[in-house]
Amino acid sequence: MSERTTTARAGRPREQAQWARAPLGPGGESLDLLTARSDRHRYAPHYHAEFTVGVCVGGTEIIDYRGGQLHVGPGTVVVLAPGEVHTGGPGASGGYAYRAMYPAPSLLTEGTATTPHFPEPVMDDPELAAALRAAHTELGGHGDPLEAESRLSWLLTALARRHGAARPLADRVPGADHLTRAVRDRLADELLAPPTLAELAAPLGLSRYQLLRAFRTSTGMPPYAWLAQHRVTLARTHLEAGLRPAEAAALVGFADQAHLTRWFRRVLGVTPAAYRDSVGPQQRSRRGAPTRPRLPA
Repeated sequence: MSERTTTARAGRPREQAQWARAPLGPGGESLDLLTARSDRHRYAPHYHAEFTVGVCVGGTEIIDYRGGQLHVGPGTVVVLAPGEVHTGGPGASGGYAYRAMYPAPSLLTEGTATTPHFPEPVMDDPELAAALRAAHTELGGHGDPLEAESRLSWLLTALARRHGAARPLADRVPGADHLTRAVRDRLADELLAPPTLAELAAPLGLSRYQLLRAFRTSTGMPPYAWLAQHRVTLARTHLEAGLRPAEAAALVGFADQAHLTRWFRRVLGVTPAAYRDSVGPQQRSRRGAPTRPRLPA
C-alpha cells in the first residue's frame, strides 16, 4: 500500500488529505482510497475512470454533478459514475470530512448481471455507510487483507443491488460443497501466506462474490472466518504444549499476538494467555502431582 498525506500548518484552516492504494489480487489489481478533511478547499472540475464511492463522516459537502448540486451530510453514501465531471467543496456550515474509494466497474458487477446505474447519487443508508467506512479503514492497512477484500466484494455487490438498479445474478452456486472443500484445502495448505479472494475464485471460474456466496452457503461463514478459526484450532495445540501466545500466533499465520487474541476470544471466549494457563504443561503438572497426606491432629 502506498500513501501520501498533506496537512495544513498550525493556525490555518484544516486541509488534510491521505491517498492510499490497497492491493486486491494478482496482476496488479488495486483500489485507491482517499481520506480527507477540509475547511475551505474546493476541487476543480474533474472526473475519474472508476466509480467514486464516498461516505461523509462530518460536516457537509456540496458536489456539482450532472447539472445540479448534491448536498452530502454525515452518514450518507454518495456514488459518482465513471467519466462524470464533478467538483466538491464545503457547505455553508463550514468544513467537511469524508472517506472515498474508487472501484473499477468490474468490482460492482461481481454479483449482478448488468452494470449498476445509480439514479439517486446520494443515499441515506446508515448501515451501508458504516460498513463502507469500516471496510475503508481495513483496506487502508489496519486489518486482515483477506477479510478486507471479502468485505469489499460483499459490500459493493450490496450497494449495486440495493441502490444501483442492477439485475442480480442468481445467488445459488452449483456444487457449493465441492467448491468449498477445494477452498478450505488451499487455505489450510497456504496457512502462513494465504491467497487473495481473487486468487481463490479465479481457478474455480467464479467471481469473488460468487465464491463468497458458495462458501457461506456451505459453511455459514466467509473464507477468512473459516481460516481464522482453523488457525485458532492449531494455536490451541501450541498453547497446550506451553508456547507463548506470540509464538503460537506466528506459527499459525496470525499477524501478531493481538490478531490471535481477537479471534481466540471470538471463538473460545477467553484470551490465549488464559487458555494456556488453564491447560498448559504447568497446569497439567499441578493437577497430576500427588498430594501429601495430612498428619493426624
